[in-house]
Amino acid sequence: MAGTPPADAPPAEWWERLGARLIEALVFGVFYYILFIALWGIFRTVGMSEVFGGRLPGVFAWLAAGLGFAGYDWWAHSRHGRTFGKAIMKIRLAPGGLPPRALLKRALVYPAPVMLMGIPVVNLLAGMLLFVVGMLILIDKPLERGPHDRLAGTRVVKDLR
Repeated sequence: MAGTPPADAPPAEWWERLGARLIEALVFGVFYYILFIALWGIFRTVGMSEVFGGRLPGVFAWLAAGLGFAGYDWWAHSRHGRTFGKAIMKIRLAPGGLPPRALLKRALVYPAPVMLMGIPVVNLLAGMLLFVVGMLILIDKPLERGPHDRLAGTRVVKDLR
């Protein structure tokens, strides 16, 4: 992996991590809405627009967008050590060169719960999980690691290159 950060790199600030996730959420939000509109049109055309109270396109769009987001998160960290949001915020994952399996565990804890956001009631639990992950990052001093970082043995650091 290119650009492995030094072992003593300082941890990324909470606002840098939040900024990176917000940038990515904006892009994946656009992806979600495109999927939702396409699926709504398809379900309406085949006469299924009222199944589950009209929520079916949203459920499938959230599932596909969340799966895409988790897959991208895993791929980007496996390949480059950071996502495009982290690259913009000049932060990255450490240590570099982790096995893809460890990074898959990380991606399944966060951001994979986004897949559940389209399911009524379950979306509340998924939203609370994502909120709790963010809070745990804030209170974990000095490394500011969330449960997904602990599970994978990673931390997010400043990219000092």
